[in-house]
Amino acid sequence: MRRIINWILLALALAALALGALAQTGVLHSPAPPIAFGVAAGVFVALLAIRSLPLGVRRPVVFLVTLVLLAAMTAGLAYFQFVIRPTMVKSFLSAAFAPKPTAVSVEPVKLERWPPQLAAIGTLRAYQGILIAPQAPGVVTAIHFESASDVQEGDLLINIDDSVDQADLANGLAQLKNAEATLARQKTLVAGGNTPQSNLDSALAARDSAAATVERTKAVIAQKAIRAPFTGRLGLRNVDLGQYASVGMTLATLQQLDPIYADFPAPEEALATLAVGEDVIMTVDAIPGQRFEGKVKAIDARVSAESRNVTVRAEFENPGHKLLPGMFANLTVTTGTPQELLTLPRTAIVYSLYGDNVFVVVPAKKPEPGAASPAPAPASGLMVERRFVKLGAIRDERIAVTDGVREGETVVAAGQIKLQPNMPVILDDHPALPPPAETPRP
Repeated sequence: MRRIINWILLALALAALALGALAQTGVLHSPAPPIAFGVAAGVFVALLAIRSLPLGVRRPVVFLVTLVLLAAMTAGLAYFQFVIRPTMVKSFLSAAFAPKPTAVSVEPVKLERWPPQLAAIGTLRAYQGILIAPQAPGVVTAIHFESASDVQEGDLLINIDDSVDQADLANGLAQLKNAEATLARQKTLVAGGNTPQSNLDSALAARDSAAATVERTKAVIAQKAIRAPFTGRLGLRNVDLGQYASVGMTLATLQQLDPIYADFPAPEEALATLAVGEDVIMTVDAIPGQRFEGKVKAIDARVSAESRNVTVRAEFENPGHKLLPGMFANLTVTTGTPQELLTLPRTAIVYSLYGDNVFVVVPAKKPEPGAASPAPAPASGLMVERRFVKLGAIRDERIAVTDGVREGETVVAAGQIKLQPNMPVILDDHPALPPPAETPRP
């Protein structure tokens, strides 16, 4: 029996030493420090040594050891009460009140090829557009068109009263006929030597004057028959039958709508990349969801000294005549070869006075070995890290980032308002709300 007890004490001492070694290396996490296991091993070894002493020496030694053990137990209880117990309570409370993982929607950082683009706001202009106005005054006697109708080149639009001019034309034709007869007689007389050459010259001049008068009258009559100078669409009619039309009075407008121009300003530094023939994409508020493709037609020869902008003209096909002069247009000009850029959804950016930043989802940090009260790791194993970024160009719902993130990293695209740095998160399987097809205007 004595030998069995000795073996038990030896085994307990070895077990205490092993536990202390595991706690020291961090393999075993225990609320008691590693030195406590060493003290326990020493106690077991001391008991083993005391059992091997003679009976006369053993009693005073046992008495002293008992006193030492009582003192050690008192010190141990005090250490547990004032050191271990507060640490345990703190650990339990931190685990109970640890922030719950927040559900967030995420998207990866993508590497995309974006061509350089110049965004501008412009105004549509007709390929050809005029105000139809009379060159000669008079009363309107006939109107041959309706408002907003399409006409062909040469179509008769309006007749102005030319009765007086028709009478003048008849008189001029009679004078011309008489002058031609007189000229013929003078030629016969000159050929026979019966009249001087001066009479023939006077007759020739009188004939030419009468012919010029006839041509002038015909020109006035033609001016009072107003025709379309080119194919296009008429605007609203501004004259009525029987109304007196003065010179320069606007009777209607005529616009050639296919093709159609879009004029827009561009900053002077854009001249380094702008060139005739570059692709242009246009959208108009009147036709939402439709994109029109065109080309740069011309660049103005001067830069405005007031705005330091140069006017650029783009040309677009308009077979359905949906685009009308004066419309507001949003234009995007492609001005170079594509470049590789890192892009994020625009909703991932958090704008602040301290700088633009994003939340990047990273693996949760592991507790350091030997920490007294390590923070509990989130169940999802993920947390967020705040990164400050430098922003670049914007295309639709994505934005380029020049610094702060790497390709393939995952960023929070929705739910950032609930986040703080190093906060645990879980990934939401439901994607973020898609952007509206058309951004509402106030």
